[in-house]
Amino acid sequence: MSAPAYEKVILRNLQDPGYRGTLAEYRARGGYSGLPKALQLQPQEVIDLVKQSGLRGRGGAGFPTGLKWDFVPKDLALTKYVAINGDEGEPGTFKDRQLLEQEPHPIIEGTVITAYAIGAHVAYIYVRGEFVEGAKVFQRALEEAYAAGFLGKNILGSGFDLDFYMHRGAGAYICGEETGLLESLEGKRGQPRLKPPFPAVKGLFGKPTVVNNVETVSNLPPILVGGPEWYAGIGVPPKNTGTRIFSISGHVERPGNYELPLGLPLRELIFEHAGGIRGGRQLKAVIPGGASSPIFTPAHLDVKMDFDSVAAAGSMAGSGGVVVMDETTCLVRVARVIAHFFAHESCGQCTQCREGTAWLHKMLTRIDEGKGRPEDLEVILDVCDNMKGKTICVLSDAAAMPIESYIKHFRDDFEHHIRGGACPTGMA
Repeated sequence: MSAPAYEKVILRNLQDPGYRGTLAEYRARGGYSGLPKALQLQPQEVIDLVKQSGLRGRGGAGFPTGLKWDFVPKDLALTKYVAINGDEGEPGTFKDRQLLEQEPHPIIEGTVITAYAIGAHVAYIYVRGEFVEGAKVFQRALEEAYAAGFLGKNILGSGFDLDFYMHRGAGAYICGEETGLLESLEGKRGQPRLKPPFPAVKGLFGKPTVVNNVETVSNLPPILVGGPEWYAGIGVPPKNTGTRIFSISGHVERPGNYELPLGLPLRELIFEHAGGIRGGRQLKAVIPGGASSPIFTPAHLDVKMDFDSVAAAGSMAGSGGVVVMDETTCLVRVARVIAHFFAHESCGQCTQCREGTAWLHKMLTRIDEGKGRPEDLEVILDVCDNMKGKTICVLSDAAAMPIESYIKHFRDDFEHHIRGGACPTGMA
């Protein structure tokens, strides 16, 4: 069965194999048509339009974009900033990388729209350090936009000014957390801040700041062109509107990025769009929203892939990274690898996270190597419980919640390792 065709909002230009994302190509396909429409409106009208569209943040939290903007103080005398999060570090996610490398101008156009709406005149994009090609492409796009009058002074004769700078990270996962990102932009260690105050009130350099994800702002030009009603008609209105780029990897026939409406079933995503399980094997487990999200089993195949449905099923839509695992997968090994990642990436600021991630990795390594103890699973679950909701940011929760779910749904894998000292799948 062929996969159903859906209207693409962000990746529509990339359906042309010859498209390279230059300014001329983007404009020839209608690019920079949304910005003039925004500049003809009052800033509050732009905010209200985005709220009407139902757009939610695509970086992980799924917070309503227009509502976030509306939290920014309206005082015109205040210095304000926009910070675009391109520090895509969630294992299993690679959508922002594609946008940076192949479609940079919607990010720029969407950033200008954002800045105009909140009254900011300086914007930054924080790009993951490993994205060498993406940084080169985006810098060229910035130069093109300045030369064409879409950035700088008096944009399109509107009287609105905006300077846009790129800042490259150094590979720290924690800098994908919005306040850790702001700390790093200020030249400090990338460690999250206590909230409140939230960045919309006190952000970059102590000034009101909106932090939006690369994919989020890429939705803004089409919304301005097509209108909020059009966008709100895609997906599952009123709270899960529009499309989402799902990064599908693992044991599927066609891994890749798929832009699809929010709310399509997980079954359709895997078996129709991604071609099903590789080699005709059986599905064992699915990570639905990046490594920090609790795991799904085959019993969850009919869950709709929108923010609220995934949450109701006990996981998180997160960053849209869908990792598919077949029957040969050892969930103990998966848990060990993920625990190692979070132990390595913890900034160390909070004791529960610094110590808890290290303990989880140590105990899971022991079980994976066939040296587990009967009491280990209850100790692991106790550690997880003490890591959740007790730290400055959610990295500690992000490490604990998936491990809990692996033990909940695949306890036999763990107990087999402990009883027999070996993996039930035969994995060495």
